[in-house]
Amino acid sequence: MNKKQLIMEKSIELFANQGIKKTSVQQITEYCGISKGAFYLSFKSKDELILAIIDHFMQQITADIDHVVRTTHTKDILYQIFHKIFKAFLQHRDLAKFLMIEQNHSLNKELLTRMQYYHKIADKTFLEMLERIYGESINEIKYDLIYAIKGLINGYADIVIFNNGKLDLDLIATSLVEKVDILAKNITTPFITLETGEMFQDFLIEEISKEKLISMIDTSLKEIEESIEKESLVTLKQHLIEPSYNRAIINGLIENIRNHPDCKWLSYLLRRYIR
Repeated sequence: MNKKQLIMEKSIELFANQGIKKTSVQQITEYCGISKGAFYLSFKSKDELILAIIDHFMQQITADIDHVVRTTHTKDILYQIFHKIFKAFLQHRDLAKFLMIEQNHSLNKELLTRMQYYHKIADKTFLEMLERIYGESINEIKYDLIYAIKGLINGYADIVIFNNGKLDLDLIATSLVEKVDILAKNITTPFITLETGEMFQDFLIEEISKEKLISMIDTSLKEIEESIEKESLVTLKQHLIEPSYNRAIINGLIENIRNHPDCKWLSYLLRRYIR
């Protein structure tokens, strides 16, 4: 684990236990066993650290959900998405708790803007998923259904995050699939209609540039050690500069890096860019 990851993980524990405002940089450095100088070599401020933590978690789960949507059989897709989300909440309970509390109480404009960005990506992914599962039958209610699904996830997240007992992820996922199916087949009075839902057509998702992707690849090449991932990144960079491989090869290269924690978000962006 490098110093940046150490600071992020230890900070999450402190933030979850005593809150962001009550946690100082001094406390973070003491808890990590590092100097303040070492902290500021990794992060310019506590605010930058907080944004880095949010980015890391949201990027990991966004990339995982996108992979489920693309690769899972239609009849299983809802179950797999719910299972993936709540498994992530369980595995990173302190972080999920911190994100939930901070999102609900923060007045930090940059933090709220960052969270809205990831919510927009989630909306787009959920829309693609619903259209794939139910087709045109939900056309009039699809935007309302997106909010219903997000509401179910947020509601059950409270139970998962703040309950320290053993939880049955299979039961949660199966139960939510049943609820969404009932809603999809029985909603007759949507609050967000097809007309008012036009706001969803503009997801405001920043388009990634080739130059940005190349820069991200260069950064990853400096940080990772695994040979397969490095070789794949080098080849992907070459393809971005001068396209020369077919889609099957590119998909294989992206898959090579997808499960590396430092490359998961990069794999998501590459897949969306190289269509």
